Amino acid sequence: MMGELRSGGDSSEHGTTPELRASDRDRDQVVEILQIAAGDGRLTAAELDERLDAALSARTTGDLAGLTADLPSEGMPPQARDLVRIDQRFGDVTRTGRWLVPRRMEIRLMFCEAKLDFTDAMITHNTLHIDVDLRVGGNLILVTRPGIEVDTDDLVRGSGDIKIRPVSGPDTPVTLRVQLAGQSRGGDIIARPPRRNFAEWLRRRTPRSSGR
Repeated sequence: MMGELRSGGDSSEHGTTPELRASDRDRDQVVEILQIAAGDGRLTAAELDERLDAALSARTTGDLAGLTADLPSEGMPPQARDLVRIDQRFGDVTRTGRWLVPRRMEIRLMFCEAKLDFTDAMITHNTLHIDVDLRVGGNLILVTRPGIEVDTDDLVRGSGDIKIRPVSGPDTPVTLRVQLAGQSRGGDIIARPPRRNFAEWLRRRTPRSSGR
């Protein structure tokens, strides 16, 4: 939970992991919370300015958590669940919009498709472990964004295709690593960027002016 994060703590203890780096979206959420608190009279103008400066320069989510620790929990981002299970036969499943990415997922599919769209997802951990069991006709689609990497090294494939299309450059910081394990016994796994809408497709198709 956010209250358990340490700012600048020792990560050398057994079982601990480096603290998650704060994203621009994380900073924006805290700025909004601080502004609401100031509007409610919970922070003075001087306190608001001080905390806004700290929020905009925060490096980790632990740094951000300390700025709102003494404020009401209303308006705070919800806490991610440790495990989410999807066990589906027939009928598709979709996670899209501002959904909260858990720490782990177990996905069992047969004759259906599950799509996890990370485009606008709320990410509070740097790793998502997905244990998959894909049977005949069970397909998993991951819609990624820059900073999200998909690792299939621990996946056992009996049949079905695995297509991973990177969307990040070599210098893009990794904000989420999706680690797939388990087995695919007849389903496909696809990781791709969001599809372009018609306006984006049209701009890409329109030839540039020749300057004549």
